[in-house]
Amino acid sequence: MPLSAPAQRDHIHTRTVECRGYRREDGLWDIEGHLVDVKSYPFPNAFRGTIEAGEPLHDMWLRLTVTDQLEIVRSEAVIDHHPYDICPLIAPNFKRLEGLKIGPGFTRKVKTLLGGVQGCTHLVELVGPVATTAFQTVYPILARQRGELPHTHGRAESRHRPSLLNSCHAYAEDGEVVRRHWPDHYTGSRSTVEAAE
Repeated sequence: MPLSAPAQRDHIHTRTVECRGYRREDGLWDIEGHLVDVKSYPFPNAFRGTIEAGEPLHDMWLRLTVTDQLEIVRSEAVIDHHPYDICPLIAPNFKRLEGLKIGPGFTRKVKTLLGGVQGCTHLVELVGPVATTAFQTVYPILARQRGELPHTHGRAESRHRPSLLNSCHAYAEDGEVVRRHWPDHYTGSRSTVEAAE
């Protein structure tokens, strides 16, 4: 379902963020993010001259290489298009992400290491979608191998508590999705479970 009809308007700016997850032959995972900002009009820039409509103002890449446990073992940032000549000089700072684990407290740690003058605002913003993509890439593959995700019959095989529980509205441990897929971890009314079976 699309958004509601907008008011009359003029297109000014487009930010594109694309993230991809890859499984490597060595058992690690590469998660890559690409951020591009373009304007719909030309404008002057002291470093580059005129930046034409549709020409990237920002064009930046981030690759995080992670383990099965989502620990970052390698971090690489590249800044291809930028508004100031000094922008690319900050890219090496993103190696500071190495050793961090994507999980609770990750965003706070990123901001401590790379916030303000220690980083690039746009690359720091890109870390979030890349981290989410890491989870979306790694978790389903490993969880299915462990039997934690439902198969075609609708129930997961594992007795281990799935990490998805209570991670969002759909995965509330007293909700319908958990009742259907992880009945051993369902905390709602047991009479509901028995009646459904």
